Amino acid sequence: MTSQTYDPQTTRLRAFHTRVSAFLDGSDTPRAYLERCLEEIDRREGEVQAFVTLNVEGARKAADASTERYAAGKPLSEIDGMPFGIKDLFETEDMPTQCGSPIFKDNHTGRDCALIAGLREAGAIILGKTVTTEFAFYNPGPTRNPFDTARTPGGSSSGSGAAVGAGFVPVAIGSQVVGSLIRPSSYNANYGFKPSFGAINREGAYSNLSQTALGTHAASLTDAWIAARVAAKFAGGDPGYIGLTGDVALPNSVQPARLARLDSAGWGKTPTAIRAKFEALLDKLTTAGAEISTNSESARLEGFEQIMAPALDVTNAICGYEFLWPLKYYYRRDPSSISKNIADRLADWEQITTEQYAVLLDERNAMRAAHDALSDEFSAFITLSATGPAPEGHDWTGDPIYAVNSSILGAPAINLPLLEAEGMPLGIQLIGYPRKDRELFAYARWILDVLGLPR
Repeated sequence: MTSQTYDPQTTRLRAFHTRVSAFLDGSDTPRAYLERCLEEIDRREGEVQAFVTLNVEGARKAADASTERYAAGKPLSEIDGMPFGIKDLFETEDMPTQCGSPIFKDNHTGRDCALIAGLREAGAIILGKTVTTEFAFYNPGPTRNPFDTARTPGGSSSGSGAAVGAGFVPVAIGSQVVGSLIRPSSYNANYGFKPSFGAINREGAYSNLSQTALGTHAASLTDAWIAARVAAKFAGGDPGYIGLTGDVALPNSVQPARLARLDSAGWGKTPTAIRAKFEALLDKLTTAGAEISTNSESARLEGFEQIMAPALDVTNAICGYEFLWPLKYYYRRDPSSISKNIADRLADWEQITTEQYAVLLDERNAMRAAHDALSDEFSAFITLSATGPAPEGHDWTGDPIYAVNSSILGAPAINLPLLEAEGMPLGIQLIGYPRKDRELFAYARWILDVLGLPR
């Protein structure tokens, strides 16, 4: 077992935005930055196993081109020269897209998905494809947590979370349907951003369920926002959605008028010691002037908590119904190509009728309506990102009970790596309102400023 030291007070020197001025004055270059990333990969990838595929030659060529643009004072965007890890659900012209399944072994589509095409146009460096669980669902891959390799990195964005946590890349792309971005961000000490539904174009991504959102794992809050905002600028949002909007720069700090503490169904699963750490953090924010309401102080918030109680069960059933095809096809064609984990769930999902699916959608719509109704009372919601640090072992990616809330609501969420438990990272989560992603970052920045942490 190996590990790297975790300290929530540690400055993330690997954050990309801290080097841009040096790229412009020539004291550093994108190629040199990439080489530092590759040194970390050479040193630890054998134990962390974050990547499925690396394209080092292509990355160096892209970094050299970026270095020339900075020397000429003409970067293509704010992420020109930024190395990215890409969850292995997204089509890339130069690497296979294998979805964590033997069904897609060596699957070359010969094209970039919309997101990757946009990132390349913006000058980003697509370094490699990161491990995902099987079809971005439950069956874990080989990735280990970089802070303790005896523990899970979370899922389904396993490799993306671990790659950023290990310092291999400043940003990695992930996706979330249930808890696949916020939870691994918590486990790997990332600034994780799950945007509003539809904020980043999913065309060409093998992730089309009705709650899927694409987002960023990042070494800093600034990198998380800028990477996502520029991605949407160049790739757009989903069809029918305008995507992320607002200035590319991280917004100024704004103290939220009033926060709602969201316990949800996760609180009953949270150990006493973890509860105490969370509440101590809330005390610090309250001392700094934040007004934080609990469900015992607001009848409306208590009612919302009750409506949200079945969020995980409703989400799992919705996703199971929507994922039935093409899973049934794959299973009929070759039962051995599907893990027992998925095959067992497939039998349950086949029992969900169209009428039951309609009821589930109604339940989800009721949750979203109740959430929207609170926007006149609360600026945002604050909660934990997970019930505790990454569990030991590698046969489970952890409980998504806290992370599912933003998924079913289609709302933006940010993981802030502010806590420590058992010597491991543990995040808190801010949840906002759909299409108010930028406002949520202003509140997150205020929290970091209060705590004296870099952004």
